[in-house]
Amino acid sequence: MPKDAAVEEFAGLVCALKARDGRSYEALGRRLSVSASTLHRYCSGATVPEEFAVVDRLALMCGADEEERRALEAAWTEADRARRRAASPAPTPVPAVSAAPESNPEPSAPEPGPGSAPDPAAADPSAPEAPRARPRRGAPAPLLVAAAVALVVLALAATLLGHPTRTTSAPAPASTAPARTVAPLPFTWSIGSQLWEGGCGHTYLVDRAPRAVAPPPVAADSGAWAGTHGAVHGGEALVRITVQGRSPSDAVVLHALHVRVVDRAAPLPWNAYRMDNGCGGAVTPRHFAVDLDRPRPLARPVDGLDASGAEVRKIPAVSVPYKVTSSDPEELLVSARTAGCDCRWYLELEWSAGGRTGTVRITDGGKPFRTSGTRGRPAYVHDSAEGRWITSS
Repeated sequence: MPKDAAVEEFAGLVCALKARDGRSYEALGRRLSVSASTLHRYCSGATVPEEFAVVDRLALMCGADEEERRALEAAWTEADRARRRAASPAPTPVPAVSAAPESNPEPSAPEPGPGSAPDPAAADPSAPEAPRARPRRGAPAPLLVAAAVALVVLALAATLLGHPTRTTSAPAPASTAPARTVAPLPFTWSIGSQLWEGGCGHTYLVDRAPRAVAPPPVAADSGAWAGTHGAVHGGEALVRITVQGRSPSDAVVLHALHVRVVDRAAPLPWNAYRMDNGCGGAVTPRHFAVDLDRPRPLARPVDGLDASGAEVRKIPAVSVPYKVTSSDPEELLVSARTAGCDCRWYLELEWSAGGRTGTVRITDGGKPFRTSGTRGRPAYVHDSAEGRWITSS
């Protein structure tokens, strides 16, 4: 039986979320409290979940924004209706009611026996016809037909009342709400998620042996290197958010920066590869410090330090609320650290401008950021003279 179009559309959205996350059916199913086969049936369209909650958890885990979650819920609603329609039993056919036989049929004349006397009237056609005996009065035929029709009507009524969701008339066309025009954000934002401390110091976790790992790249090529190796930030992830207003005069007010952890697991049992032995720097930028190991992590503003001159100068932290315009953008640096979990997380930025308010979800290209602890993992540094990874002391 071909799948309903609404079910196929919903299954496609769920499959896209699974592909975006990159984890196996078994790994995602464990975190959603469903079996791997059940999750596979959701993605293939073989099954539609009875409740939206499990799909919403999957969307949050995969970093879906509010608009994507609303579209997913609308698709689930239509797919659930199709599932219910397919599960409803077909109406019981009404048996045809045969017409009742006449109660008093006219008796046929008995055949004369061998010893019976011939009928004089039959022998003499000129004889006057004898008056026929009138049949006994019974129920008129029109009344019998009316009774049969009444039985059919009652049977149809019982069938319809037994299946209130089934009607013989064509369904009314669904009303289509007029599309709303969504005003664009009064600001733009972009992120950098493959930053190294001081431009040189960083640790990645990679599920490969040292001989299968390429030499460390320059910082500008870190994204491609990490993508090729399936690397995860080890111990710390630095995320830079650049926010710029669209108008030179109408400022956008940034009210708060929130941290949302969507998944916690044990730290990855992978090897840790350090991009160098530590380089340090004269300037420590101001940033928001996030401790992902806390039950409810907060983005805490931290002052920066500039030691490039004769005296160490403090760089005041960004305090919210903070205003940005097209001519006065701002960079928000977030340092998210963990020692005890493999954490997937994203940020939410609250804003207001010109009587409007809203919240923007900050993700890593539609996926949650990911940071895993490195405690107890084998650590390696690259020996440029020998051209190979060696154990870090």
